[in-house]
Amino acid sequence: MGKYIYGIINSEKRGQVTSPSDESIGPYGISALVGNGLDRSLQFIPYQDISAIVNDAESINYTHMFKDALARALIEHQKVIERIMNIGYSIIPMRLGTFAMDEVEVKDILSKGYCLIKEIIPKINDKMEIDVVATWSDFTATIKEAGEEKEIREFKEQLLKNPKGITVDHQMRAGVMLKNALDQMRERYTSKIQDALEETQCIASLQQHKCMDDKMVINIALLVNNAQQKELYAKVEDLNAEFAEKLNFRCVGPLPPYSFYTLEIKKMQFNDVAWARERLGILNDAISKDEIKKIFQRQAFVSHPDKNPDRPEAEKEFDEIKRSYNILLDYAQSCAQVGKESLYFNEDEFKKNAVLVKVRD
Repeated sequence: MGKYIYGIINSEKRGQVTSPSDESIGPYGISALVGNGLDRSLQFIPYQDISAIVNDAESINYTHMFKDALARALIEHQKVIERIMNIGYSIIPMRLGTFAMDEVEVKDILSKGYCLIKEIIPKINDKMEIDVVATWSDFTATIKEAGEEKEIREFKEQLLKNPKGITVDHQMRAGVMLKNALDQMRERYTSKIQDALEETQCIASLQQHKCMDDKMVINIALLVNNAQQKELYAKVEDLNAEFAEKLNFRCVGPLPPYSFYTLEIKKMQFNDVAWARERLGILNDAISKDEIKKIFQRQAFVSHPDKNPDRPEAEKEFDEIKRSYNILLDYAQSCAQVGKESLYFNEDEFKKNAVLVKVRD
């Protein structure tokens, strides 16, 4: 039985917590709240002034899980995190499916990521994520409007006059022109929406997400001060009224800062690091990140497929060089998080730096 990690909190500080009395809060300010709105199976594992929120669970590989089971696991993961928010804590969420072997490994993760975690905590204190989505009110009408752009209209008129008729190439070109026109419309509205939201001055940070389909105009995550949540919702309502004929707006939240500071744990394998070192031809027992970068750039330049069009194996070699470099970059980052400037390749030293705590890309 291992430990499933939901997220990390600053156990020295809490917000406005509804509880019978301050004395009932208990060690780290939270233990007595388990069972009062929280699952009794939850555990709070401390390291200095931070705590991991965990549960006993069998380790599962989420990458091989069926979609419906994955969706249920995600909902349960989010429910726990949101309950912690509801009792007054700002929480740094952990990536879905993060397991540790035992309490010792949880504390090791907290130790390795301590500096990063302490850097994040002030950025999320008294803040929440709110996602704002806008879609076209009438997508068919929007397509028709885009098709009336001067360039597209003139192209259609030329095709109609063409005695040879309309070819597949003509249709493809018209489709590309229409998509470009829709993208330009989307960009104009996105710019107006972002400017209007930023004018509220209640947004600490902003993250653009990809639109899920052509009907979506904007998909944006906002890190908002708790006290100004109503101000943001009011602004979105104003935008919904302003663009009523064109757009429909929807807010999702409040949420933990998923889009900004979700943490992930990478447990590196010594064999992978040894392979990467050998692939890049590194002979020294210790090397800096800058030296690795120079070696990679030199080999990548020589091995790039564009420079070796007559060598079919060049692409595979180039991919291996990139993979080796990325493995060593992660190892360098794990060393740096504990204050080491160089990478050491003996196995005993590697074991001290085999865990990387990072913000998910």
